[in-house]
Amino acid sequence: MYESFYAASVGAAQCNKRLSIIANNLANVNNTGFKPKEAAFSELIEYNLNDSEDAVTELQSGVGTKVARTYTSFEVAGLQETRSSFDYAITRRNTFFMLRDPDTGEISYTRDGHFHRAERADGFYLMTDSEKFVLDQSGQPMRAEISDIENGGTVENDQLIGLFTFNNPSRLMSVTANEYVPSDAGAAAIPVEERAVVQGMLETSATDVAEEFTHAIECQRAFSYALRMVTTSDEIVSTINNLRT
Repeated sequence: MYESFYAASVGAAQCNKRLSIIANNLANVNNTGFKPKEAAFSELIEYNLNDSEDAVTELQSGVGTKVARTYTSFEVAGLQETRSSFDYAITRRNTFFMLRDPDTGEISYTRDGHFHRAERADGFYLMTDSEKFVLDQSGQPMRAEISDIENGGTVENDQLIGLFTFNNPSRLMSVTANEYVPSDAGAAAIPVEERAVVQGMLETSATDVAEEFTHAIECQRAFSYALRMVTTSDEIVSTINNLRT
């Protein structure tokens, strides 16, 4: 009987986690290049029963569900024309721009191609809004020298903006809404030879508002059912205790 309280409370907590994921997806509906996340659930009793007999599992007992992981799909979303020479849109799935933090040297990856020309001590470079270098195919910062001051300048050099992919993109971990890093050393970036990028355009957010609201309604109903299960279990326990007295 008391397991019903546990299953209901776990279910309510996991629904709350999924609602947080949905809220984050909706908050980034206007964020260029954003890829929404989807929660993947696992059954706790199946998780424990499928392990070895003497294993010390993460979840020792109980029934219900658990958010096992979040999944991100790196498919191509819609493209929006900006006519800015510093904007780029990737037209190939599972493909990213490579960025480098000028202060720490840390490498990250993004599909958000909204860049700008920034001045550094040794010249102008193509950089992100978070002031990170955009790298070329050989891993060097992209220069953005001024060739036409009256028209705002252009990227004027022989460098090709770098495009990289991964054999298993699911091993990428989010560090910001639009930036990712490999979760382990085995996930190495692979240069993409195909020039799957267009200049003067941006990839829109892949968040589907209608789909996210549908998920939110499902989650809210599941949450209410979990709370109803707690109430019902409490009524049954109270009835049994009254019969004993």
